[in-house]
Order: sequence, then structure tokens, then C-alpha cells
Amino acid sequence: MPHFATPLLKNIIIRSQFDSIRRKQCLQYLKTLKSLRYDGFQTVYFGETDIPESLVSGEDFDNGNFLQTPTWCIVHAGGSQGWVPWKYRVFLRDELCTKQEDKLFFEFCDVVRKTYGKCAIVVKGRRQENEMRPKEDGEAEVQSYAPAVINLTSIVCCPKVARFYGHELLTLPSPYNYLNALDSAWSSLKWFIINNRKEFCLQSTDNAYLYQYILFSDLISKGIERINLSKWKTIVKKVQRWENYYLGKFS
Repeated sequence: MPHFATPLLKNIIIRSQFDSIRRKQCLQYLKTLKSLRYDGFQTVYFGETDIPESLVSGEDFDNGNFLQTPTWCIVHAGGSQGWVPWKYRVFLRDELCTKQEDKLFFEFCDVVRKTYGKCAIVVKGRRQENEMRPKEDGEAEVQSYAPAVINLTSIVCCPKVARFYGHELLTLPSPYNYLNALDSAWSSLKWFIINNRKEFCLQSTDNAYLYQYILFSDLISKGIERINLSKWKTIVKKVQRWENYYLGKFS
């Protein structure tokens, strides 16, 4: 038993001056989200996840040698009413695909307006670079929960665009990313890929080589389909319990 417990004791949690700032950011986000829900806004979680080639193929490329392998980025959204009925996007991340699509967020906002009405669109925030060093006056200010522009890998999200369609765009503070229900949905999708990739794999041979074909699009579509409305409701309820906990703890 001591053999297993000793490594755990080596990790020391150090609290910084930014902890109180992060708590204030989280409280500000939660109060704003609660107010929007009270005003009839539907909560929609919008974001992306990476799907590396090794996850799809099952091959282990971590053999000590650097090997550049393709990675796909999936962009979608969902909430208590399930996946948003929007044609999710899959982008290939490489040197040739670095341009961000600024029109897709217009399309997304239009779809959710027609489907749900006004929405509180939640995206994950990124850690601010200025958190790495203290302010000169020793007092760091609480950052806004909705910056001018939120850059995902392939989509630019703008609060002005969201408001044009009657929505509000909120940024979830980075230390509390687990309050984003979409993260649990992404985890379920990746486990589906791991457990079912062989069913979407075709093989053919010739005189010298063995070829493997993976029905990638079908694999992703089926994985997203398996995260049904019931699962989404369970995920969202879990997140809301954490929200209520932090509202009571930080207030």
C-alpha cells in the first residue's frame, strides 16, 4: 500500500493570486447564464474536439519517433434538447487547412434561432496569457465573460453576430471547462470510436500489400447519433448540479 500511496503525496497543490479571480469569473458567468435562462434563453453548448488518426485506426504511433499524423477537428453543439439540428463540420488540421471560417457562425446562429428561439451560446474560454504574470499594481481585474471575438480552430465566434440573431455568447472560464456539457458528449463519441472502429473498417489485399479502409464519416455520424436525447439530458443535469453548487459556494 505505501508503494502506491507515496507518488500521490508528491503532488502539492499551490494556490495562486489568480484563484480568487477565477472564482469571480465563474460566478459572473453562472449569474449571467442563470439570468438569461430566467429570461427564456435556451442554453446551447458550442465547441470542437480533436480526433487523431491513431484514435480512428487503433494504431500506436507513440514509438519514440516523431511522426506527423492527421488530426480531424469536429465542430458541433448540443444541450438539454439533444444535438442541435445543424450540419456539424469536420475539418482536417494540417498546414494546408489554417483558414478560419467566419461565415459558419452566422449559419449556426440562424439555425438555432429558427429551432429554439433566443439562446445562450456557451463556448469554452482559453487561459489568458496575462495570468502567467501579476499586474504591476498587484491587483488583477476580472476579465469579461464575453470577449470581442472567440476563435475556435476553424470557426470565428463573435458576440455581435450572436446578438444580431437574438442570442448571447458566453465564455466559460478556462479552469471550469468541465461545466461545459459538450465535453462529456465528446468523451462518449471518442469511446464509441474506440469500441466500434473495427466495424467500420474494410480490408483488401493485392500481391504485395494489405490495405485498410476506414469509413470515417459513417463512424463519426453513428457515434454522434448514439448520444441521444436521453444521454444529453443526463449530461446537462449533471452540469447544472455543479452550477448550483458553485453558485452557493462562491456567492
